[in-house]
Amino acid sequence: MLQAVKNYLKIAWNDEDSHIQGIIDRGQAYLNDLTGAELDYETDGQPKALLLDYCRYVYNNASEYFEENFARELLRLQLQEGIKAMADEVVPDEV
Repeated sequence: MLQAVKNYLKIAWNDEDSHIQGIIDRGQAYLNDLTGAELDYETDGQPKALLLDYCRYVYNNASEYFEENFARELLRLQLQEGIKAMADEVVPDEV
């Protein structure tokens, strides 16, 4: 994931790798907590796209604007994960 974020941010140097990895870890924890699920950040999709944008905002010292600017996308992800969780629940047959 580190290389994907560096590519997205157009960072070619390695001096900030530990700082960027910390941003990635915080972003994954934030999005997982927000959705109540362990999201897949390795495959292309909404979780990865949101993580990349989260990292962009934090890296550029604008983290306070992320949730406001991505409210729709975050809500959509929360709803999708909630629907998945409900579908995974086993409902016993009524007697």
